[in-house]
Amino acid sequence: MDIATDPVSSPDTADAARSPHEPPVIRREDYRPFAWLVPEIALDFDLGLDKTTARASLTVQRNARADHADMIRLNGDGITPLEVKVDGEIINSWSMDGEDLMVPLVGDSHLVEVTTEIDPSANTQLMGLYASNGMLCTQCEAEGFRRITFFPDRPDVLSTYRVKMTGPKARFPVLLSNGNLDASGENADGTHWAEWHDPWPKPAYLFAMVAGDLIANTDSFTTCGRREVTLNIYVREGDLERTGHAMESLKKSMRWDEEVFGREYDLDLFNIVAVSDFNMGAMENKGLNIFNTKYVLADPDTATDGDFDAVEGVIAHEYFHNWSGNRVTCRDWFQLSLKEGFTVLRDQLFSADMGSEPVKRIEDVRILRGVQFPEDSGPLAHPIRPDSYREISNFYTATVYNKGAEVIRMMRTMANAQFGEEAFRKGCDLYFDRHDGEAATCEDFVRAIEDGAGLDLTQFRLWYSQAGTPRIQIRMNHDGDAVTLHLSQEVPATPEQPDKKPVPVPLRIALFDRASGTHRGEELIVLDKSDASFIFTGFAEPPVLSVNRGFTAPVAIDQAATPEDLVFLAAKDDDPFARYEAMQELVVDHLTQAVAGNWDDAARDAGRKSIGQALSAVLADDQLDDLMRGELLVLPSQTYLAEQVAIADPGAIHAERQALRAWLGKALEAEFVALHERASAVPYSLAAAARGARKVKTQALAYLAEGNPALAASMAAAQYGGADNMTDRQGALMVLAGLDSPERMHKLLDYYNRYRDNALVLDKWFAIQASSLHPQALEHVKALADHPEFTLKNPNRVRSLYMAFAASPQSFHAADGEGYRMIADLILALDPLNPQTAARFVAPLGRWRRIEPGRAALMRAELERIAAADKLSRDTHEQVARSLG
Repeated sequence: MDIATDPVSSPDTADAARSPHEPPVIRREDYRPFAWLVPEIALDFDLGLDKTTARASLTVQRNARADHADMIRLNGDGITPLEVKVDGEIINSWSMDGEDLMVPLVGDSHLVEVTTEIDPSANTQLMGLYASNGMLCTQCEAEGFRRITFFPDRPDVLSTYRVKMTGPKARFPVLLSNGNLDASGENADGTHWAEWHDPWPKPAYLFAMVAGDLIANTDSFTTCGRREVTLNIYVREGDLERTGHAMESLKKSMRWDEEVFGREYDLDLFNIVAVSDFNMGAMENKGLNIFNTKYVLADPDTATDGDFDAVEGVIAHEYFHNWSGNRVTCRDWFQLSLKEGFTVLRDQLFSADMGSEPVKRIEDVRILRGVQFPEDSGPLAHPIRPDSYREISNFYTATVYNKGAEVIRMMRTMANAQFGEEAFRKGCDLYFDRHDGEAATCEDFVRAIEDGAGLDLTQFRLWYSQAGTPRIQIRMNHDGDAVTLHLSQEVPATPEQPDKKPVPVPLRIALFDRASGTHRGEELIVLDKSDASFIFTGFAEPPVLSVNRGFTAPVAIDQAATPEDLVFLAAKDDDPFARYEAMQELVVDHLTQAVAGNWDDAARDAGRKSIGQALSAVLADDQLDDLMRGELLVLPSQTYLAEQVAIADPGAIHAERQALRAWLGKALEAEFVALHERASAVPYSLAAAARGARKVKTQALAYLAEGNPALAASMAAAQYGGADNMTDRQGALMVLAGLDSPERMHKLLDYYNRYRDNALVLDKWFAIQASSLHPQALEHVKALADHPEFTLKNPNRVRSLYMAFAASPQSFHAADGEGYRMIADLILALDPLNPQTAARFVAPLGRWRRIEPGRAALMRAELERIAAADKLSRDTHEQVARSLG
């Protein structure tokens, strides 16, 4: 095919020997501009749940910057043209190339009109236009628009949209699309119509449309330029009272983006719609954000403190996309981190400003280590700017989002450290000024930061092209009054990238005087070679090193710190993240040695006492707020622990981790009981002190559940019964769900009966049981899969049961392989219905190379069983093929 008319780039020509159902490889290096511009598109919809007719009118012009083509390729997926016109005349010279419509065009500009008909009620993929509980809504990122009408569905084709929607008023009283409402009216036949216009050019993936019986929480916002913006959050009847927090989060986001990044909203209207059937968290469609209800609805009785934080963060993330994603979009899908990594950083900075900066940083790093680090060390590893893909939906990953944010954060750290606090902002302003209204690349962003901030990022670009988590080894020598830090780095081999170059690694450090517990100031060093040494003078005694303070770089550190140094830092470090890191490292070192069998009973007991000493100091420190105390009490996850060894034994890791928790629960029982009692006296509010109190209450119960199960069951039951908020109630139920206690079933049944009509809270009920430490958790999941309230058609419900189970190592890694079979069965059942959601369950099985041989063989066998299935989607096929290698 003509590469100039291909959606983004050409299939790999060496891929001709692939199996018949295997999709082609798309490569970044093959990008060519599209042969035709589409400056305007008009869409006219006759709406129905079972039948919707779409008439698309495309104004097309030859692209002077692209190769000449006498044919325009309009992408389609599962649709058939009913009628095709060129310049007002019906033509029959069109043809189909696979799913795509090929229309011959001989002039330099034309009007191309295509009519299609779709059945939204049959769309279980939830991509394109689909029905959800009686309403119609869309999801077009990445390639959903082609399931609605034929169009060059690629992000570098930017168009202004005019949309007319007509439908029965009784069924669809609310008609919404992008931009501003131009006109509306009623027809004599009981239908009504609305016309929308979005004046800002956008790619097709940002198109959105909603029709349904909805009510709105309406408010307003005055921008810094005095524009009056009407704000609406649309929900179903009965949900309106739970939208207040989302609305306040939206207004805070709009003000923050003006003050911190200088970005003002650019339409008269900003609409949010909450949808219960949604593959992702939310979608930033211009002026019409469509959200998973999980990230809109919140009140104290049904939402935890974590839910409140998630609503605020996701509302902000999607709003911030108005500039970092919409006004400046990405040229092709290889540049996805351009919009997602940058916007994740922006929402992280916003959330830090709205709450506790150190706690937010710890939460972000925990997610990175729990999800992205394993991704970076497994068969699905890829750079934040990938070089190739078969199915783009598989690259909405923690690497693109979270590591992408960390890479941009490093630029911010280095720019501001060298050139002042406004340096990074200057680079961002230049990026927006240069590329407003364009489809840009990651390179465009890096160059803008270079030019605006005055920073040389030549070598830094390797972070965009290399996969893998760099490992930094640090050794410290003390000689006279001089301290020398010897640093080395290794970027491990990953699929298709066996050899790596050193990357610039910015590290904030401090050298503590052990006697006074203080340091003389923080410094930023940058390791940009394989090996380097840094010398510091004025130290009569060997100092204690605090490194990667604030987690300035997404790397793994090996500094061979002694238990004494870690206990010191856990108690004395004035950088909250470094203090947290010392606690984590103390526990990680102990558990990895214990699992490896390197310690006898005396050494194990000594290690536990060191951890107990550090934890006791955390419990007794009256200068700590409870939000931070709660973070310091969290043990490293089993997933993170498995990453610290070459080959992991999940059973041994689980046993040692729980044994340590039990030892700590017994040794510090009185302190945990006292902490729970103190925290229980704090009345409910969303203030930091009250949120912290609720956090440490649940942490105390978790330790006591291992150390004294009977006591914990009694305390948890009392907390559940007296709870006036979801955080306390869910925390208590999580503890009870893992215990063999008469209160377990009683409280689970009470919770179900109390919330059975609330889908989001019922999701929690499924997840609590699927992720519990109960020895029969696997059997519980089997039973729950047959529960009348369980369905494979709702992604939230599927994730609540099976993703929670797959993230629970002690059940998922059952020695007989039953957990692996369960997830494989799910993938095979879900793939025909919703390939995008099904594919996301492959990753846990794909970790088989890092698991001990017995379990690894069972995991691989399940992947091979999935691979052998007929008619596997390209989403799932790609993930399984890469996992098998």
